[in-house]
This record gives sequence, C-alpha cells and structure tokens, in this order.
Amino acid sequence: MDVLRLSALGGLLGLDGTSVGQFMASRPLVAGLLAGWVGGAPALGATIGAILELYLLVSFPTGGARFPEGSTATVVAVASAIPFAAEGAPGDAGMAAVPLAVAVGLLWGQLGGASISGLRHLNARIAPQPEDDPARRRRVGLVHLASIGVDGVRGFLITLSGVVVGRAVLAFAVGRWPLTDGASTGLLLAGGAVSAGILLHDLGGLRRRGVWFAAGMTLGILGASLL
Repeated sequence: MDVLRLSALGGLLGLDGTSVGQFMASRPLVAGLLAGWVGGAPALGATIGAILELYLLVSFPTGGARFPEGSTATVVAVASAIPFAAEGAPGDAGMAAVPLAVAVGLLWGQLGGASISGLRHLNARIAPQPEDDPARRRRVGLVHLASIGVDGVRGFLITLSGVVVGRAVLAFAVGRWPLTDGASTGLLLAGGAVSAGILLHDLGGLRRRGVWFAAGMTLGILGASLL
C-alpha cells in the first residue's frame, strides 16, 4: 500500500510541474519532504530532496527543451531508500542507501523527462484546431481535461515503475556498497559541488556572484554537518 500511495503522490506532483497549479510543490525539496511524510520517514525524505534539489538546479525548464522530471525522480529516490535507510527499518544500511537511491532517482528523472516530451507530442496530435464553433470549443475543453488526466496517469506509472525497480536495485546493491558513511556523504557533496559550479557559471561566474557563492558555501557546510 505504501508503494501505491507514493505512486499516487508522484502522479499529483507530476501534474504540478506543468499541467495544474505550478505551485512549486514538485520541486525536489518539497517533493522529498512529502514523500518522506507519506512513507513515514520525513527526515530521510527532506535529506534526499535537498540533495536532488541541488543536483537538478542546473536543469532550467525553458522552451521545448527536454529536462529531468524532478518530482517523480525525488519520490522514486525517497521511496526506494525508505526500506533500507529509514530509522528502525529492517536491514538498515545507514547512509549507503542514500547515494544509490539518488542515482536511481536521477535515472528515473530522465525517463520522466522523456515521457513529458512524448505527452507533449500526443497533446499536439489530439488538440483540435480552434474554430468559431461551440461544439469545437467544448471539444477543446474536453481534450484539455483528458490531457491533464493522462499526465496524472503518466506520473503515477513512472513513479510506480521507478519504486519497484529502485527497491530491487537497492536490495541487491546496498549490501555490496563499498564506501563508509563518511565517504558516501563526501561523494554526494562532490556531486553537489559540481552542480553548484555549473549553476554559478550559468549565472555569471564567481566574480559577478561572489556573495551568492559565499552564502551558498556557508549553507552547504551547515547542511553537510546536518547530514
């Protein structure tokens, strides 16, 4: 039942990305906390959400570019890690589950992004041409609602498949993870530093954004101490 609840959450958060609302609930930081709350491990969800937020900040959803879907990626990552990393979970593997879950989430984020592109092509095919005809206008509304429904189902299925695959991957790989908890944390922070560097470059570089860099470095150090 927890898999179905988390998959339903992934479907709803997938809608927030474009189809409905865009209230930023689909951002990894928020999605991670919500997924952790649904799965009974809010602290773990917030941790993974914060990591994926940093990793995915460099993906700007502009124009028709394909980009990873952060919401389903985060729910998949959190749901995959909960049985192995949540406090008191059977087969507790500590920090080892987190980098593996993040990797699965990033992979499934790419799959989610590809499915969004496919949905856009489908919407373009089924959308009727606007005409001054009441029947046609009603059809436009129905097609719009149907597209929202298909997007929700898409998010549900992407999340469901990701959770199933992610938990299978972690069940196989957690016991074989070669790094200590400290090394695992360092690996995640190194990846986050690369992402932050790319973002800083895109925003104008160190000379123009030195204050922001210093503030981000300070917050990163504080966040690392919490991990």
